[in-house]
Amino acid sequence: MLSVALWSYGQSRTVTGTVTDDKNELLPGATIMVKGTSTVTSTNIKGAYSINVSDENAILVVSFVGFDNLEVKVGKQSVHNIQLLQQSKTLSDVVVTGYQTQKKADLTGAVSVVDVKELKKMPNNNPIQALQGRVPGMLIYTDGSPSGSNVNILIRGISSINGTNPLYVIDGVATTAGMHELNPNDIESIQVLKDASSASIYGSRAASGVIIITTKKAKKGELQVNANARRSYSFYESKLNVLDAEGYGKAAWQASANDAIAYGGSPLSSYLIYQFDWKQNANGTYSLNKINIPEYIDPAKTMKTANTDWFKEISQTGISQNYDLSVAHGTDKGSSVFSMDYTDNQGIVKTTDFKRISARMNTDYKLINDKLLIGENFTASTTQEVQGNTLNAALQALPVIPVHTVDGIGWGGPYGGMNDRQNPVRLLEDNKQNHYNYLRLFGNAFADLEVINGLHLRSSLGIDYGNYTMRNMQLAYVSGYLNNPINQVTMTNSNTTKLTWTNTLDYKRIIGKHSIDVLGGFEAYKENNLDFSASRQGFASEDPNYMYLNAGTGLKDNGGGASEYRLLSYFGKVNYVYNEKYLASATVRYDGSSRFGTNNQFGLFPAFSVGWRINNEDFIKNNVRFISDLKLRYGYGKNGNQDNIPATASKTLYATNYNGTSYNFSGSGSGNLPSGYQIIQRSNDDVKWETTTQSNLGLDFGFLEQKVFGSVDVFVKKTSDMLITPAYIAVIGEGGNRTVNGASLENRGFEFLIGYRGRIASKVDFEVTGNIATYRNKFTSLPAEVVNSYGGNGTGDNILGHAVGSGYGYVADGLFTTTDQVLTSADQLGKGLGRIRYKDLNGDGVINEKDQAWIFNPTPDYTYGVNFNFSYKGFDLTMFFQGVGNQQINVQDIKSATDFWSVSETGSNKGTRLLNAWSVSNPNSTIPALTLTDRNNESRFSTYYIENGRYLKLRNLQIGYSLPKNLLSKIKASNFNVYVSGQNLFTIKSKSFSGVDPEIPSYGYPIPTMITTGIKVAF
Repeated sequence: MLSVALWSYGQSRTVTGTVTDDKNELLPGATIMVKGTSTVTSTNIKGAYSINVSDENAILVVSFVGFDNLEVKVGKQSVHNIQLLQQSKTLSDVVVTGYQTQKKADLTGAVSVVDVKELKKMPNNNPIQALQGRVPGMLIYTDGSPSGSNVNILIRGISSINGTNPLYVIDGVATTAGMHELNPNDIESIQVLKDASSASIYGSRAASGVIIITTKKAKKGELQVNANARRSYSFYESKLNVLDAEGYGKAAWQASANDAIAYGGSPLSSYLIYQFDWKQNANGTYSLNKINIPEYIDPAKTMKTANTDWFKEISQTGISQNYDLSVAHGTDKGSSVFSMDYTDNQGIVKTTDFKRISARMNTDYKLINDKLLIGENFTASTTQEVQGNTLNAALQALPVIPVHTVDGIGWGGPYGGMNDRQNPVRLLEDNKQNHYNYLRLFGNAFADLEVINGLHLRSSLGIDYGNYTMRNMQLAYVSGYLNNPINQVTMTNSNTTKLTWTNTLDYKRIIGKHSIDVLGGFEAYKENNLDFSASRQGFASEDPNYMYLNAGTGLKDNGGGASEYRLLSYFGKVNYVYNEKYLASATVRYDGSSRFGTNNQFGLFPAFSVGWRINNEDFIKNNVRFISDLKLRYGYGKNGNQDNIPATASKTLYATNYNGTSYNFSGSGSGNLPSGYQIIQRSNDDVKWETTTQSNLGLDFGFLEQKVFGSVDVFVKKTSDMLITPAYIAVIGEGGNRTVNGASLENRGFEFLIGYRGRIASKVDFEVTGNIATYRNKFTSLPAEVVNSYGGNGTGDNILGHAVGSGYGYVADGLFTTTDQVLTSADQLGKGLGRIRYKDLNGDGVINEKDQAWIFNPTPDYTYGVNFNFSYKGFDLTMFFQGVGNQQINVQDIKSATDFWSVSETGSNKGTRLLNAWSVSNPNSTIPALTLTDRNNESRFSTYYIENGRYLKLRNLQIGYSLPKNLLSKIKASNFNVYVSGQNLFTIKSKSFSGVDPEIPSYGYPIPTMITTGIKVAF
């Protein structure tokens, strides 16, 4: 849309105007260039511009990030007020795919381009956590630890039993180290390479997928300053309900009463410090009249009897704060970005805390008539974390024990026959000074020379250096009858240096309807690891400023080690496009690793892919105009795995063993003897790469000018030659361990993504994006010597044909609720009323190990995510839901403590579910009757411990407001946004799930609910 002022005829002159969006909001920083010349300018903070043109035939090319470019013929007008339209879809966007860039429209592999803007709405310290539910086929397991470092990623299933985490490539430098040390605000783009045809350029390190991260570069124009601040409050969504002091006594007595009815005898009259007043009823059952608890636990009266809620005592409202500042400036000859980040996240478990300070500098400069580009991408970060998770201890600690002794100083603890579980609060308080410090230096320096037009020679030297230090102070303590009078300090230091030298030659050429991009290169990688630790006992003071090794007077110890491995690679890739319709790509990588035997040190990893942009065919363009994008693609290739394999997998290893190898050569019969060595692993020069072969068929689509967009993919992924260390028979003698290839896996899956963007009543813009994915995996082969090492009956019923992580056990068939059931059922040692009844699968009338089957498969039916975005004037609303379909989860760790008195930790506290256990007076309960002794062997793995772990979570709900352009101009800002958001606000889970959070079914660090407020300002 143009508004026009007449201009008298003439030649060279000045054209002025403003640039706005389709809502008439001014766009500061828009670029205006005279087509075919080097004349360029940009709009100021008021969205205005002024530019000189040669004549009325000049054409202005106007561009702004996120908007479609617009060409305007100058004509005879002196004023051009220009309105840009937001890009409907980023088919023309350039994405990084591994040593190269491609237009998204030309991709033939399975590549997911992540909307980074949506990720930054999540207050995650680890940006990878924010990917959960956003990339179809990418399953992320995590917890609520303050650092966000506990992340396990599956891309298209399980690629290896030796590890599944993908390779990260940040600004061209590959790494597998933690992403929680990276400032999320530094990220410009993320691409996930999911299939072999897209990831094979990384060869032996790409079997589990590749995540490519590109950090921010400055845009040409005025100086840009961005500042962000946020503060979050976190708390439990729900907690595990455990017995209070009275409930614990009731459960103990009820267990004894049940045993008295079933096996004879009388219920307990006392237990620990409890005294029970009970009576026998006329029908032979027993009733508890009263529980008496003494005022003090111990005769010395140092600990008053309490009713401690240990979960409450170890919990707090977590507070997280983050501050980020960046300064960027770009010119025709170079650009620079500098950013700093400070994060402090106090967890919901007391004393746990994570701190991060990071700084980044990205620069580039053009030299030699813009033919040579040199630059660097470098970040330095220091992190500090106090780790601690005492949820298990909080469940087991008895509620009658106080936190402190009566003087308020000493620690409460067990007395007499109480269990020997530690005071959870003491564990946290005595650990709060034990934080690690980690320094990480990461980045690269590069030079890119344009040798001739279209031919670029690039060299990059990357470094990933980490230095870990920790001083662990073990304090002396007295906690009831538990005590340790000896204090100790252990100091640990380790450092890792990873160097990557990459050299590539890339040639791009367009000849008529033909577009070709040819890449060749080689890469050398070297990794050195060094670690050292030392400890000392006996410190006169426990002041942290005093507790260093040289201040101790007691026993001391030390240890350490080192390792190194190297990787040498040659690779090439060709991308070809004909007439923007027919696409092809071929890749090959040849990797050599020091981790493998001399006979198989190198591996070849080829791949190819093809694509057909059907929408560019005349029969579609001329007849089916609502189709704006339709691309069919197929890819096939091989990747390898070697990052999760020990550096010594092919080597013969020896170890010192004083007790087993020392010998009295001198015959003195006293003193220290010379120690020898014993072999612990035998070499295997034939050990080789794990290889993953994958084929992928995909379809990308877009309709109604990309208002509707999406993709669908199906894949088959097969992994062979997985490395395992089989057991060996005793006759071989010592050193029988030997790493061999042999196991094979198969994954098959389906992925679907769809989105819609539009406008309601010409005022409210919205976008809805959803994805769903599923996969199935199974073992397809195992060496004969280990075929029964992964479960099964030891004969023919093994894990072959079953999924990784499958479990073998008994089928629970409810409880025995009538005497007739007990008498007529199969022979089962320990059976009785209220006990678990197991199915007689082989029908021989006896319940034994022959009645086991494959009962557990941890693979979810499907995973999904849905994101909603709405905007109205300056207001914006985001809702993001993430979920997992039906999946079996193993809850034995938790359920053995919430549903049983005697299965594990008999003297420990239990969950409140025990109070609803089966009894004669509560015959409809599905929880086994309480008993003091596990006569029925209910600790055996069975379907009783398998539950449905499906869930749907509201991961993020955010409401924000941005000031309009006219107000921004008054404060000389380009953006001012405030927002409030909530994370993990609710969870919908299966009614049959008995735990707290199906995402963390065991004792992992709880995932909290969070409320976040923040501000974003740009100048």
